Amino acid sequence: MKFGVPLARVRPDLWNDVVDAAEALGYESLWHSDHLVFPTQMAGSPHDVESGDDAHPPVPPETPIYEPGALLAHVAARTERIRLGTFVYLLAIRHPFVAARTFATLDVISNGRVEVGVGAGWLRSEWVAAGYDPSTRGRRLDESIEVCRRLWSEPIIAHDGEFWQWDEVAFEPKPVQERLPVLVGGESPAALRRAARLGDGWIGMVHQVDEAADWAGRVRAAEDAVGRTGPAVEITMGGTVTDDADLDAYERAGVDRLIVAPWRRSSDAVTALEEFARRYSG
Repeated sequence: MKFGVPLARVRPDLWNDVVDAAEALGYESLWHSDHLVFPTQMAGSPHDVESGDDAHPPVPPETPIYEPGALLAHVAARTERIRLGTFVYLLAIRHPFVAARTFATLDVISNGRVEVGVGAGWLRSEWVAAGYDPSTRGRRLDESIEVCRRLWSEPIIAHDGEFWQWDEVAFEPKPVQERLPVLVGGESPAALRRAARLGDGWIGMVHQVDEAADWAGRVRAAEDAVGRTGPAVEITMGGTVTDDADLDAYERAGVDRLIVAPWRRSSDAVTALEEFARRYSG
């Protein structure tokens, strides 16, 4: 099992301590979340996720948002081994040139340690504030993933899509990794199919051990539904491990990576990471 650590669960003044501990203790990856803006009208009201079946818990609009590319560039300069990911980046709300440049630069700075976690986003009013129709989120994300992959790999790119069009351009530098891993987030049927069609992996929300097998099964069913060939989708999710039985159950469920935050208060994060590593990372 690979273990990741979410920086969004720690106070910013403790980020360096947590980064240093995660690197030294052998954690596989560090992750940070993303939003562009929080509209004030979101407070206290649910905003449907892509499927329309669930609602994300309200978030205070005054919550600070830290740009993940900038933060992870700082982390890259502070570390040598640990991988760096977004959990998840709102790819389709940005121009592909901007998004592709962010991750290509980060991969160069980190010498090939980037994991590109992307999602359509749950906050409809954020899309409206940015000037986009939220009903186009899924299609925009599909196109953006495909375009970014081309920008990261082809020397000259022209594009004529539904949302983005341009004549031939060059795009350099290319990432260090031959293929940047793209993990598609989201838990609607559409998001799972997107992960199976376009992703190297799927990244889910926090799921307790008794839910893990169900979600892993949904990912595998989506692979079958779209006729995926080649490597299986790597499964990443947030999780809670309290004993060896929990870890064994996540592994039996088919989870490849758990993003864990085994602390209640930020001030306890380093100690908790040390204890977790002692118990489960041997």
